[in-house]
Amino acid sequence: MSQIKNPKHEANLLKEAIRIGSLYAEKRGVVTFDASDSQDKRIEYIYRLLVHDEQIQPLAKEQTTLPKMKHKLVLWLHRQLPEKHPLK
Repeated sequence: MSQIKNPKHEANLLKEAIRIGSLYAEKRGVVTFDASDSQDKRIEYIYRLLVHDEQIQPLAKEQTTLPKMKHKLVLWLHRQLPEKHPLK
């Protein structure tokens, strides 16, 4: 499988990854997000949960930055989408 560097529609993929990741976290019963929770806080929480659940590989400690966490979420969602999905 080839590494996906920058998928098309990255902003839309991130938005959808946050939505799906939030649902995943809430269904797991580990968090309930409030409307007042920042997008950055959600991204970090979802990233850490997916790492904990072994859904994604963790970034190296010195590489764990918000932009890289966002990119990991985008790649996580992109890999799960069917081949003919509009965001692929």
